[in-house]
Amino acid sequence: MKIYVGNMNFDTSESDLRTAFEAHGTVDSVNVITDRDTGRAKGFAFIEMSNDTEGQAAIDALNEKDLQGRALKVNVAKPRTDNRGGGGGGRGGFGRGGY
Repeated sequence: MKIYVGNMNFDTSESDLRTAFEAHGTVDSVNVITDRDTGRAKGFAFIEMSNDTEGQAAIDALNEKDLQGRALKVNVAKPRTDNRGGGGGGRGGFGRGGY
């Protein structure tokens, strides 16, 4: 199960998260998201746990719980959608208004 962890203290490390989540099951991976230019943490991470039961137990136990002075937001990660597309939109159909 892939889990999203938000509202993290910027100093929270992968090790800190692994320790918190391992209390609820087997952690397969921890990925703290960092800014590509500065290398500084962005305040969120993704955790992968071995199975859904352990993942849900971690979510239930850690959502809204304090870790290093911040109340974590912990939930099932949503599949990524690529929203980086171009504009478009615009306003077509000029001159067709009226009653």
